[in-house]
Amino acid sequence: MIHYISSDRLTIAKVEEILTKGYRLALSDDARQRIIHCREYLDEKMENAGRPIYGVTTGFGSLCNISVDKEDLSQLQKNLMMSHACGTGARVPSEIVKLMLFLKAQSLSYGHSGVQLVTVERLLDMFNNNIIPVVYEQGSLGASGDLSPLAHMCLPLIGLGHAEFEGEVVESATVMEKMGWEPIKLCSKEGLALLNGTQFMSAYGVYSMINTLRLNLWADYIGAMSLDAFDGRLEPFEHNVHAIRPHNGQIETARNIREILAGSEIAQQPKKHVQDPYSFRCMPQVHGASKDTIAYVAGVLETEINSATDNPTVFPDTDEIISAGNFHGQPIALAMDFLAIAMAELGNISERRIYRIISGARNLPNFLVAKPGLNSGFMIPQYTAASIVSQSKGLCWPASCDSIPSSQGQEDHVSMGSNAATKLWKVVQNTERILAIELMNAAQALEFRRPLHSSKPIEEIFTAYRAVVPFVDNDTVMYPHIAASVKFLNEHEPHR
Repeated sequence: MIHYISSDRLTIAKVEEILTKGYRLALSDDARQRIIHCREYLDEKMENAGRPIYGVTTGFGSLCNISVDKEDLSQLQKNLMMSHACGTGARVPSEIVKLMLFLKAQSLSYGHSGVQLVTVERLLDMFNNNIIPVVYEQGSLGASGDLSPLAHMCLPLIGLGHAEFEGEVVESATVMEKMGWEPIKLCSKEGLALLNGTQFMSAYGVYSMINTLRLNLWADYIGAMSLDAFDGRLEPFEHNVHAIRPHNGQIETARNIREILAGSEIAQQPKKHVQDPYSFRCMPQVHGASKDTIAYVAGVLETEINSATDNPTVFPDTDEIISAGNFHGQPIALAMDFLAIAMAELGNISERRIYRIISGARNLPNFLVAKPGLNSGFMIPQYTAASIVSQSKGLCWPASCDSIPSSQGQEDHVSMGSNAATKLWKVVQNTERILAIELMNAAQALEFRRPLHSSKPIEEIFTAYRAVVPFVDNDTVMYPHIAASVKFLNEHEPHR
């Protein structure tokens, strides 16, 4: 299957489909023409400009006032690529780097960047052949774009750096020899077009969003299983309650819980308690607020991945080359910080439900084992969840409220969006682990309600889950069950 990069709006759902179904990428005819037209315009403009053009005939950043001779313009772009590859820290996951390649090609396809057609096509060749450049997590300020990580991503275009190929990390020159490729000779502005941009931030943001949408659905199902296992009441989820405070996410969550637990024998039993703790009763309000945040951030990210974000921006049809600031990551930095908070809260309330389930209330045994005392049961998985929640809270300090001037003060306000992006991904992973621990506890608790059964959707999840994680009679080594629970959430999706 082939996805043709074009001016059609790219959605997060489409990105997920391309990644999960193994699409190959190609340029549409209109994208090819836009790229060629812009490059031809830029070449002609350079012959007749009569004035310096930032990043095209000048140095970069605070060196913008230094003109470069025509015969050195290609070397200028190569030097830019080499000098800016200053990443460090952990390697960026391969799936995120692959998404970076896609999003960079998408951004360049709009015909406002002045790159050669062969340059964009090589990015697509790397994507299609699973040639994954080695990129490092640390090094970007999120303005002027993601300079350092994008430099690492693009080094293989000129035969430098390293890439993962056929399961091994090798020098890019080795990959090019195997593929029969020659290094690309960069033209004026190309290095800047490749390195300026928000594709590192955007790739992390989109990849986090894809997983967020999956976990958001799981949170309702797992919360519903916990509610039933705790013998909770369904009245707080009645539509009338939420119709008078009609936040979209709140209404959706309440509806989800009602539908998920419809027909539960446990829910239909008379209740002695008149009220449930907030972590159960307020799921519509808490999960719902996260849903509204997710919807907002998804819109911001979709705008970003459908944009040209390098600098200077070339407008062939109006004969303009404008040095501006579309590389600045602030729009998505703020949004990703917001999403991290929303996801951390799904983990926060999940841990509180875990705590309640193991507390020995409502005819459930202490720590969910038949012989507490001799057995510690599910005591320590709650500790683990609490530890992860605490870490996520620390990661929620907004990166976007910081700025450190760089390039001798020329770049005097930056977004720190790259830090917002990498922190967000850590919070999303943390939330998945917390929800997995809640599922492990909820399934254990549900067994103590037998012979009563929960609803059909919950029992289907329970049966599938029990195929990989067993009921715990007596103390056993627990960490494999946590790992299996995380894997279960990755490999299964509840019926919508």
